[in-house]
Amino acid sequence: MGDLVNLNRVRKRIAREQSAQQADANRMRSGRSKTERLLERERTERAAAMLDQHRLDEGVTQ
Repeated sequence: MGDLVNLNRVRKRIAREQSAQQADANRMRSGRSKTERLLERERTERAAAMLDQHRLDEGVTQ
């Protein structure tokens, strides 16, 4: 004879596991230090500035 399983407990356990996985993903995405965030922002600003420097003027005829 098989074991009895309380479905409510199983559902709650699965929900807790999924919640823990989501929390881990959020920590990986958002859990950066202030210096890392500043460094990333400086890198993106520098990349945008370099891209703007190489922009061709549209009003210039050749």
